[in-house]
Amino acid sequence: MPLYVKDAEVDRLADRLAELRRLTKTEVVRQALRHELEREQIKPSLVEIGVEFARRLRLKAGPAATDPMTKADIDALYEDN
Repeated sequence: MPLYVKDAEVDRLADRLAELRRLTKTEVVRQALRHELEREQIKPSLVEIGVEFARRLRLKAGPAATDPMTKADIDALYEDN
């Protein structure tokens, strides 16, 4: 199925890249699309980003942050200063 792009800037960019690489417009578009697909596939998922964020946060907090809160700690959160 043909791909028709009716955008002057896209046409100009494809022409320029084809000229620089001494390839056809079709080939530079193919390479650009493959490159972008590869970049998308290696991006971490939102879950991976969240897990990494939590891991770094735990490292910054230090070992004391993993101790369970006592009733006194919780009560201190609600004291008026």
